[in-house]
Amino acid sequence: MKDIETLPDNYIDKMYINIGNKVKKIRTEKGLSQLKLAEAIGHKSVSIISLAEIYHNKQHFNIEHLVKIAYVLEVDVCEFFNE
Repeated sequence: MKDIETLPDNYIDKMYINIGNKVKKIRTEKGLSQLKLAEAIGHKSVSIISLAEIYHNKQHFNIEHLVKIAYVLEVDVCEFFNE
């Protein structure tokens, strides 16, 4: 078991950045705009998608977002966590 004290300071930030990049990659491969994806998961504004994809001001997707996005994009939610 690892000690949490050894967790690098930027570990979580890097994970959120990776997830945002994966969402963007899959979204663009599927031909969906940020607005269409936002609307498809129940949001009226593109900001949740645009900010989380680039991790702007530490804005990130939560689990509910990721599950809905995976459903809409027809991928397994695990795709967002693959290296």
